[in-house]
Amino acid sequence: MKKIFLLLFTSFVAISTLMAQPKTGTVIPNFTLKNTNDKSVSLASFTGKVVLIDFWASWCGPCRASNKELKRLYAKFNQQGFEIFSISVDQSRTDWLEAIKEDNTKWTHVIDNGGLLANTWNVAYIPNTFLLNKERKLIAVNLSGKALENKIKSLL
Repeated sequence: MKKIFLLLFTSFVAISTLMAQPKTGTVIPNFTLKNTNDKSVSLASFTGKVVLIDFWASWCGPCRASNKELKRLYAKFNQQGFEIFSISVDQSRTDWLEAIKEDNTKWTHVIDNGGLLANTWNVAYIPNTFLLNKERKLIAVNLSGKALENKIKSLL
């Protein structure tokens, strides 16, 4: 009985560790997902830029509302080296593409088919954002408004 409990506990700890959101201060490992043109885009392609990873979906009202603020920040800081890497958890490619068009967002969009990355990062709700510095180190999670703007400004 003791061995079974120990095995179950060890398995739970291992799975919990694998399924944890990245911790502030860690370098985010590279990953690759398909963009709107079905081309592979990797996080590594943004090395040297401040990146906001944005998990969202077309059906998520708060996600769509936050696009207005993200558009403002993108327009303000993109030429200085700021990039947004939006990762959709949509099941419908058509809905995803329509939402991008409707919201007129010009940054890089990819889709997490099957939610593998979102599950690996334990993204339990959306929108969910991760701000990375130029070396892909995680600086902050779920900042918004003036706090996000000030942090981006300090990293550029």
